[in-house]
Amino acid sequence: MMLAHIKILFLVFLIFNGCDSTKPVTASKEKEKIEQEEPPIETPKLLMTGASQVDQYLGLLKGKNVALLVNQTSMIGDTHLADSLISLGVRVKKIFAPEHGFRGQADAGEQVKDGKDAKTGVPLISLYGKKKKPGKAELAGIDLVIFDIQDVGARFYTYISSMSYVMEACAENGVDFMVLDRPNPNGHYVDGPVLKKGFESFVGLHEIPVVHGMTVGEYAQMVNGEGWLKGGIQCNLKVIACANYNHQMVYELPIKPSPNLPNNRSIYLYPSLCFFEGTTVNVGRGTDKQFQVYGHPDYQGGDYKYTPVSMEGAKYPKFQNKECYGYDLSIIDSEKIRKEGELNLNYLINYYKTYPKGKEFFLKNNFFDKLAGTDELRKQILSGMRSDQIRETWQKDLSVFKVIRKKYLIYGKHSN
Repeated sequence: MMLAHIKILFLVFLIFNGCDSTKPVTASKEKEKIEQEEPPIETPKLLMTGASQVDQYLGLLKGKNVALLVNQTSMIGDTHLADSLISLGVRVKKIFAPEHGFRGQADAGEQVKDGKDAKTGVPLISLYGKKKKPGKAELAGIDLVIFDIQDVGARFYTYISSMSYVMEACAENGVDFMVLDRPNPNGHYVDGPVLKKGFESFVGLHEIPVVHGMTVGEYAQMVNGEGWLKGGIQCNLKVIACANYNHQMVYELPIKPSPNLPNNRSIYLYPSLCFFEGTTVNVGRGTDKQFQVYGHPDYQGGDYKYTPVSMEGAKYPKFQNKECYGYDLSIIDSEKIRKEGELNLNYLINYYKTYPKGKEFFLKNNFFDKLAGTDELRKQILSGMRSDQIRETWQKDLSVFKVIRKKYLIYGKHSN
């Protein structure tokens, strides 16, 4: 009886206490399970340009005579790359200056003169004017050329043309070439007509679309790897990649890449609005809204008027001191423009349709065709094609380009 009584008491204990006592144990195990499944919150890693990772390339410069292809964007924090390298004992022998000059103050298209940098005393050699490619004399005694310039990802932005010419000169003269890579603010998409043979110029050297979706480092690898330098030669290329960057990141440029691209909105609009440079329309040069407004004195529509004046970076703007009528895109949120992820041809097409002087819209020097990389776009607009119809004609060439491009991409989350 005593044994039976003990068993009954034990069962009662389990019923009234055992079940309750297991609850906190179960909850604790469940909590542990959740904590194991949830990844820890990571602090976002700091994006670093190639130039700012000095430890990645300083050793490669030791004992070498170095030339720089740089401008005002070639900064490591608050210090210019040239000043930084010289302070670290690097033998900087020459500085090559692209369009807009070493300090970035010259007009678009204005010839840049040779000279000497007032701060460092290093000789300056212009690569924008009659001479766009350094010769044997300019590279004599140079072991390595460093390219460090902020690009905006459009084929007709001439810094990548300067880079191609210098790569070619380096290949011809046995000089090494290094790219200190920087993010592409328009690197999140690929779009536009692909340049056709016969339309090569300084605003488009190679068969790529208007928006190529590559950093300068990736593009340099493509130019080299595809044999696009003269005679198919290749230079000894080294790319110092950005750290913690991908093509979908929003990158706020710390310094204007050129005088007429003052902010990210202008940079996002630039691939679409630059076509106006090949027309009779002013695209904001001579204002504080460059590549954010467009107009013409004879235009009879629009909802905005402005008067271009002479200023730094636009000494003689189109229709200087004349009131222009057109549209103001500076009121559009810049992120909205970025998210479009494609060229907007409607600005161009709609303005052409309502322009009072018809075919005089396109400049007679065919600069529009050079910007487009083909004469097809101009003819399509003249024929009355809609933007969606025009865009459809690009797709086959874009598909071919994207296959080639994929081989040279460095960064994750690639463009479409």
